[in-house]
Amino acid sequence: MRIPHILSGIATLALSIGTAASAQQAEVPMDTARARALYVSNRPEDHPQRDFAAQIVAKARTDSIYRARSRGVMDFRKVSYRSSADGMTIPAYLFQPLTKRGARGHAAMVWVHGGVHGDWSEGMLPFVIEAVQRGYIIIAPEYRGSTGYGADHYNAIDYGGSEVDDVASAVEHLATLSHVDPDRIGVMGWSHGGFIAAHLVFRDTQPFRAAAAMVPVTNLVFRLSYKGPNYQRSFATQAGIGGLPFEKREEYIRRSPVFAVDRLQVPMLVHVATNDLDVDFVENQQFVDALRSRKPELAETKVYVDPHGWGSSVGHAFNRRVDPLTLQRVDSPAQIDSWNRTWTFFEWNLRPYEDRSKPVTWIVR
Repeated sequence: MRIPHILSGIATLALSIGTAASAQQAEVPMDTARARALYVSNRPEDHPQRDFAAQIVAKARTDSIYRARSRGVMDFRKVSYRSSADGMTIPAYLFQPLTKRGARGHAAMVWVHGGVHGDWSEGMLPFVIEAVQRGYIIIAPEYRGSTGYGADHYNAIDYGGSEVDDVASAVEHLATLSHVDPDRIGVMGWSHGGFIAAHLVFRDTQPFRAAAAMVPVTNLVFRLSYKGPNYQRSFATQAGIGGLPFEKREEYIRRSPVFAVDRLQVPMLVHVATNDLDVDFVENQQFVDALRSRKPELAETKVYVDPHGWGSSVGHAFNRRVDPLTLQRVDSPAQIDSWNRTWTFFEWNLRPYEDRSKPVTWIVR
């Protein structure tokens, strides 16, 4: 009966082979330069920092430009309110017509800036003026993580988390304005702002009657893989996330609008560009396809093929082309088309031209 001895020998041989393989693997020298380039911390204290003093100065300059350019054109002021997430103070830009209508006389919109750490810029001036001239009240929140408000505000970033509540809470500030009609509030955002706008209208309960998401971020699971370590570091080190998609699968899925398309309840407009070098079309095509196939009765989508862009991101800013000196629109055919469709979409859903502070007059012929 030599079988036990044979089995014992095989086991010993397998162990020795495994040990040898492990030793050989251990002997392979690590490429430290590559390891350093691929390393992504999950510690909040390693979150990338910036020159906060310079950001505050830049924000003061932006505010002064809005004050100067709004004089005699629209009522501009900086306001603040508390976030429903945790009571954090959220600064915001508020734009209104010089002459307000009566109670419930105006439709309103929450406009959401983009950027992993972005802020409301003077480049949005001409579009805000157009909105106010159409009768809208516009509020633009500087949600947690925005630049220009110091280290604490910057480091509180929670991409796809509490920042969504920060923006939603802007509606509570609008409720303090008697001339805003609570039944005619919309939301629109660009890039990261489009991401937040999508999250808001995918909630089970929300006050918005229509939404527009321009070149929106939609799939963080895909996006972080596609963009690589330099981009991943701004996510994995956030206190509310603390890791990469393979470590925090459910968290990243929860924070990705593409996985929540079935919950859309209100009309939604989405414009994307095939030559977008920021939110690449391979990401946004997933979102557009999901909306077209699963929510065709609510979603209005358009894919712009290689539109004229602006700056290093090319198509990512195709409908936000503004001269940095004059702050006037620099129109291209795609930009004109996109805004014409956007104004029509919101006019149909929010009726900004209606003054509901006055009784409806019926004309019988």
